[in-house]
Amino acid sequence: MEDEERVEEVEEIKIEEVPEIKVEEKLSSWKPRTKLGRLVFERKITSLDEILENGIKIKEPEIVDFLCPTMKNELVLIGGRPGKGGGIQRTPIRITAKMHKSGRRYTSSTFAVVGNEDGIVGVGKGRGKEGRLAVEKAVQKAKLSIIKVKRGCGSWECGCGGNHSIPFKVYGRSGSVKVKLMPAPRGVGIVMNDEAKKIIKLAGIEDVWVKTYGNTGARINLIKAIFNALKQLHFYKTGD
Repeated sequence: MEDEERVEEVEEIKIEEVPEIKVEEKLSSWKPRTKLGRLVFERKITSLDEILENGIKIKEPEIVDFLCPTMKNELVLIGGRPGKGGGIQRTPIRITAKMHKSGRRYTSSTFAVVGNEDGIVGVGKGRGKEGRLAVEKAVQKAKLSIIKVKRGCGSWECGCGGNHSIPFKVYGRSGSVKVKLMPAPRGVGIVMNDEAKKIIKLAGIEDVWVKTYGNTGARINLIKAIFNALKQLHFYKTGD
């Protein structure tokens, strides 16, 4: 049927290069639309920590850019195309197609992680007709979902009292994926796969053990499960 809609992974299309997002250009034309945005623009609020600790919802990504211009972002490799040896070459942009009467219509999707490597991190997914638009949407959504990550040294093998790890064991879940984050002594590093390391590094955690369950090949669910676990760190008081 001509009007039958189906989604399929498109491999033969050339993946676009990941564009560089220029924060300075956006801030130069920023006009705050919310009360929080106006307070930040007038410099009555000068830090992201003040906003996150008071539980104020951020509705403008420019707020994050204004208060933390050094915020870094990473794209998770969720796409794929045929490799030279017959395997799959991972790409940051996933291209899918829908069948319509007029032919195939292509959509690009990306998944971004943002953080300042000092206790603030967020994740977001974006879709668009072009890879550039998808990346911009993903980064903007990630900035709107940022959280404050509680760090510490909960490992009995270390006990240094620093902020290189997490204060206690936590669990997270997304879809079929479950993760368990455990404190690690200084020097162990981040014990997990390279894609999952991105969110931990941007959160500012240097040492942690991670155990995963379920279909961890679904990278979006894996990152979301870790993000969910990092949220759980605020459910308990550590006495500091």
